[in-house]
Amino acid sequence: MSHPKKSNFHLIMFPWFAFGHMTPFLHLSNKLAEKGCSSTFLLPNKAIQQLQHLNLYPHLITFHPLTVPHVDGLPPGTQTASDIPIQFVHLLAAAMDRTRDQVERVVRDTKPKLIIYDVAHWVPEITKAFGIKAINYSVVSAAAIAIVLVPARNVPKDRPITEAELLVPPTGYPSSAIVFRGHEVRSLLFVSQPFGEGITFHERISKAMKESDALAMRTCDETEGKFCEYIGSQYGKRVFLTGPVLPEPPKIPLEDRWVKWLSGFQPGSVVFCAFGSQIVLEKNQFQELVLGLELTGLPFLVALKPPVGTSTVEEALPEAFEERVRGRGVVWGGWVQQLKVLEHPSVGCFVSHCGFGSMWEALMSDCQIVLVPHLGDQILNTRFMAEELQVAVEVVREESGWFSKENVSKSIKSVMDKGSETSLRLKENHRKWRDMLVNNGFMTGYVDKFIQSMHELVN
Repeated sequence: MSHPKKSNFHLIMFPWFAFGHMTPFLHLSNKLAEKGCSSTFLLPNKAIQQLQHLNLYPHLITFHPLTVPHVDGLPPGTQTASDIPIQFVHLLAAAMDRTRDQVERVVRDTKPKLIIYDVAHWVPEITKAFGIKAINYSVVSAAAIAIVLVPARNVPKDRPITEAELLVPPTGYPSSAIVFRGHEVRSLLFVSQPFGEGITFHERISKAMKESDALAMRTCDETEGKFCEYIGSQYGKRVFLTGPVLPEPPKIPLEDRWVKWLSGFQPGSVVFCAFGSQIVLEKNQFQELVLGLELTGLPFLVALKPPVGTSTVEEALPEAFEERVRGRGVVWGGWVQQLKVLEHPSVGCFVSHCGFGSMWEALMSDCQIVLVPHLGDQILNTRFMAEELQVAVEVVREESGWFSKENVSKSIKSVMDKGSETSLRLKENHRKWRDMLVNNGFMTGYVDKFIQSMHELVN
């Protein structure tokens, strides 16, 4: 790879200590480095080893290790959100806040033009003291920010927000399709929970956005333009779009075992199901999901973490399941190369939790898309894909939040029945969006415009 010429535009990247945040920040750093922008990337020591291979421009992107201070109650050695169960994450936020002195020192030493950050709401206090600018960068969908984290969503300070309040879209919300249903709201009540010492999640993110010099969103005008405009008008800020900032396709080929297995099936016939690195299902729901895949009669590859209370996926499988699906179904508890699996010609359907990264990977693929969201922003991403873009189907859940094997099977069959009206409509809509996204100039156009916006902000 030829080295881009270094410009004098240097910035600091400071993402939340979770891989779903650090990774997209690093992809953005790579895109900016391609154009000569250098950056100092602040992250926990342990994360450096795990992200090193994704730094495509080590002569322009310098990883600076932060020591994560101990906070009472946080398991010893915790450095990132993936080290701990979700109930400890508020303590990790407190630990991040205690890195403030280290961050100030780096600002003093490197003299950047600006800092790009997300959840560290105190960053603008540092930048104002040094006379530099701060951009708050959201790596989740603009639709999710626009429904939950805008001033019009008047979250009470003296008591937690109620389910009934969250069911009502905020004033001016630009979509009637992307809303919560009753059973889904529970996953969003975390916004009024503590996230750090003496601050709730909602207060933290709202402050981080309000105090910034500009907002940036990891999305594009074509898909979420109206949501970005709404957020900008709510906060009275300029909103810069980076585009989806997808990683370069990995150079490492798909593991041999999967190439061999997938190649035993007809093109476009295999269902691939994966829910990312954070989702851990209850055992009964895990069993319902795999039974739903069995019911389709199609070949399938499932990559999921072992469910709650089990140490392997094998011990959680329904009775006699492995015998029944032998030769056409695999349930795998380890990591798989998701992008590479989606590229394989035999894979025709992607069953996803619709995390924001997986959402874009699904859009860039040739596969039909079936969505089973679990958490707040995944639910909104799902609604966006299924009802705004109309490129996917969502598995119907009961009022309790339970999804049945019958509904899993029905959703997959509806998109895999090649002659059906649903299948044809989704495929055609998906093709239009994918063609736009893979167009050569599309991504670079957003990055160029983002760099121009940063220059205008600091000059």
